Amino acid sequence: MIIKSAVFVKSAPSLRISPNHNMPEYAFIGRSNVGKSSLINFITGIKGLAKTSSTPGKTQLINYFLLNNSWYLVDLPGLGYAKTSKVNREKFENIIADYLCNRKELLSTFLLIDIRHAPQKIDVEFMEWMAEKSLPFVIVFTKIDKLTKAELNKNLTYYKNELLKSWEELPDIFLTSSEKNIGKDEIISFIEKTNKILLK
Repeated sequence: MIIKSAVFVKSAPSLRISPNHNMPEYAFIGRSNVGKSSLINFITGIKGLAKTSSTPGKTQLINYFLLNNSWYLVDLPGLGYAKTSKVNREKFENIIADYLCNRKELLSTFLLIDIRHAPQKIDVEFMEWMAEKSLPFVIVFTKIDKLTKAELNKNLTYYKNELLKSWEELPDIFLTSSEKNIGKDEIISFIEKTNKILLK
């Protein structure tokens, strides 16, 4: 699949006023500074489509982008933004949970994780919560260009081993770098295949 068009449609503060359509959606979520906006811009091929910022936690709404007039990429608020207030943190968590559990158009969620760091508690807990709710998701490791090949393999192996301590098998994993143009084709192919399988 070639991305021929990508347009911003709407920012919604809750699922209740999200766009009304019957097209598939794919959600992107991750901790602050994981490179989510950069990856979205890389995938869509439109610089500045998703606003990047040096300030963590800027995504505070559910942002909908329509691609190829046939499916939606959905940018969710960041996980566990520590510097916001407890009230705001709980509000974001409720918005995320409501969307993930109740959005019937959602086919899969892409959990973005910075490969440079050891497994974070919030990421593991989020994956466990997704599994408990039987919500499909995949793991997207970002910023792989920041590591040598040896470091990347070491961190990836460590991450898999840690997760397999409580998981029988791992979800699909994608390795990406927005700066070095790595991983786009694999993600797009996954979306294309999922659309064909689930929309028969």
